[in-house]
Amino acid sequence: MDTNLMTPNMMPNMTSNSIMTPPRQVTIIPATREVHSAAIEDTAVKKRVAAYARVSTDKDDQQTSYDTQVTYYTRYIQEREDWVFVKIYADEGLSGLRMTKREAFKTMIADALAGKIDLIITKSVSRFARNTVDSLTTIRKLKEHGVECYFEKENIWTMDSKGELLLTIMSSIAQEESRSTSENVRWGKRKAMADGRYSVAYSKLLGYKKGPKGGLVIDEEQAVLVRRIFSLYLQGHIPSQIAKILTAEKILTVVGKQKWTSHTVLSILRNEKYKGDVLLQKFYYPDFLTKKQVRNHGEVQQYYVKDSHEAIVSPEVFDHVQRLLTMKKSGKRQNRPNLLSTKIICGDCGGTYGSKVWHSTDKYRRVIWQCNDKFQGVKCSTPHLTEEQVKELFIKAVNLLLDKRRGIIATYERIITVELDTAELEKKQRIASERLIRIEEENAELITQNATLVLDEEIYKAQHDEILARYEETSKELQELNAKINDMVARRETIRRFWHEFEKLEPVTEFDNILWISLLDEMIVYSKERIVFVFRDGSEVEVTT
Repeated sequence: MDTNLMTPNMMPNMTSNSIMTPPRQVTIIPATREVHSAAIEDTAVKKRVAAYARVSTDKDDQQTSYDTQVTYYTRYIQEREDWVFVKIYADEGLSGLRMTKREAFKTMIADALAGKIDLIITKSVSRFARNTVDSLTTIRKLKEHGVECYFEKENIWTMDSKGELLLTIMSSIAQEESRSTSENVRWGKRKAMADGRYSVAYSKLLGYKKGPKGGLVIDEEQAVLVRRIFSLYLQGHIPSQIAKILTAEKILTVVGKQKWTSHTVLSILRNEKYKGDVLLQKFYYPDFLTKKQVRNHGEVQQYYVKDSHEAIVSPEVFDHVQRLLTMKKSGKRQNRPNLLSTKIICGDCGGTYGSKVWHSTDKYRRVIWQCNDKFQGVKCSTPHLTEEQVKELFIKAVNLLLDKRRGIIATYERIITVELDTAELEKKQRIASERLIRIEEENAELITQNATLVLDEEIYKAQHDEILARYEETSKELQELNAKINDMVARRETIRRFWHEFEKLEPVTEFDNILWISLLDEMIVYSKERIVFVFRDGSEVEVTT
């Protein structure tokens, strides 16, 4: 608007007190030194500088890297005129994923926040931390206290305006590299487990030690304690009672503790290694960042290696203990079967013997064993036996078998090598398998012909039915062969395992729960003059009361 055309009413109200304020005068003072710079500063105030070094393993080649880092940064800091050497903080053999166990790192950060350090030098972002969140959180906390970090490899100064952006990118890359490495290590371990190879914490496994060529070898001195723990449990002692017994006897645990706990006892009773097998990947790491180990309840694949090493207790004993533990867990401890039950058989009816209490309310009270069906239907003529008689007869039968041990070893070697030889059956198995494959190919070819040439429906059906009949016949033959081979292999292994244990056995003077379960198949009572013990290898020994 042209001011010459303004009317008096339109003119601004200006008085002597309303004169316009002139613009403020601002003088720019240039920066005289860089906060983040490798150049030597000409200043009286010297920076207090520390360095952080870390290697992720404790192998010899990594030890060299660690020593090199310490030497290099000590000289690097001391050569600067504007820096004052504080200290080299170093962690050996630790991962950069978590700061919780990196004691030197935590000490360095605490010293920096306490005002003892102005600048921290590290070889690279990955040496500082591979966890992006931890890295950024720590850097920001340090910046708030005026502490700068310098990452030499990436040339990042955290006080630089671009420092945090670059740091975020490099930390993310370091974290991804760590994840990739973790996946590769995990794959390698899974491959090893699939091949039946594994590592064991020998110092924490009671009863075993590392063999000359690796692998588990029985430590006979410790194995005695393992067998005793299983025996005590079979006698009816619960884990907490076993723990009290061992603690009272001042027996040390495998890690040297004086006090036993029910958890320690249970871990032994449930450990499949004591029967010669190994279950791999009982635990796993769901998060490579936290590396927190959790029990595997089916989230990842497991691997079961059978007959991996020599057993301390027989599979029969171990499996029996697992059944008892399962019953206890399900709240059925009151129905826990007696050790003698299911093995004593009536020679008349074939039923099992059970325990009965006589004179339960007077001084003549005693527990006897008799046929469970003795008074049901046809009365069995088999006699009753006391528990003491059963145990004495078993000891007698075992010692009789021991007396003729040498004479029957040759017989069982012949049974294993001749009667239980599966070579001929395996040949028939291969032939049947190949025939089954040819029949499947023949059927596929017939289906293709019918699709392309459109065969007569009756002809196609007749040919298909004939192929199907041959397929079912061959499948049945193959199943029978598989069953025979599996049965013979199982019998062969049972005999071998039986004699492996039996050859080491000395004459028996006391009843042993583990021997009863591992050696005996059944005890058949015909009369007081004829009681037959059938052992797991098929041997029969007849005794009288």
